[in-house]
Amino acid sequence: MDKRIGAQYYTIRKFCENIEDFDKSCKKVAEIGYKIIQLSGTGDFEAHEIKPILDKYGLEVVCTHRPGDNYLNNLDEEIAFHKSLGAKICGIGNMPDFNVKPETIEKFVKNFSPVADKLKENDLIFAYHNHAFEFQKYDGKYAFDIITEACENLKVILDVYWVAYAGIDPAKFIKERADKIACVHFKDLKIVDNAHSYAEIGQGNLEWDEIISACEEAGIEYALVEQDFCEGDPFDSLKISYDYLKQKGFC
Repeated sequence: MDKRIGAQYYTIRKFCENIEDFDKSCKKVAEIGYKIIQLSGTGDFEAHEIKPILDKYGLEVVCTHRPGDNYLNNLDEEIAFHKSLGAKICGIGNMPDFNVKPETIEKFVKNFSPVADKLKENDLIFAYHNHAFEFQKYDGKYAFDIITEACENLKVILDVYWVAYAGIDPAKFIKERADKIACVHFKDLKIVDNAHSYAEIGQGNLEWDEIISACEEAGIEYALVEQDFCEGDPFDSLKISYDYLKQKGFC
């Protein structure tokens, strides 16, 4: 496992809407200590606009979240975008319409299987980011498994927060589905006023020693810190998470 902990830019999306702010944000992320990142939720930048900024701060893009329509309608451009940045994992953030009815799954597999196949032909990985709804069962089987089994070359950006939210042990799930996982989102879960909420890594209820051990055992390549909503400055949240994981052997 690559022990360089990554920063998922969805955490700081409001600070990456234009190229000037993107530059400032990259500087802050690098100063915290992060060396790898996932691009998600930023402005619609061209690769040639952001590559010099990333290089300036020593940041390596290993993964993205890109709109589904980009893959369906402009796949060659997406391949060029990812290769220009050196990002091997081509991510999609969710199931269209945020539902997993059987007809939606069938449509997703039909539309995106050719995408996954062509990306693999180009030495890239097509990866789907889960939420909790993929763990609804149909005939006793998770929608997650139906999707990943039907789409042969699809991998998953596994979000441990949503796995736990669905009532599933993330560490156990990682071990059981290792061959389907491209990378993992490290995101902590806490309870506030009897409801699920987001937390910095180590500040919530997830068992991180078990999750980290499972990732290492499963041969997961990258772990990326994500926090959908932060109570304070998201850069402070990224630092709290980084400092915690550094104590666990990350860098």
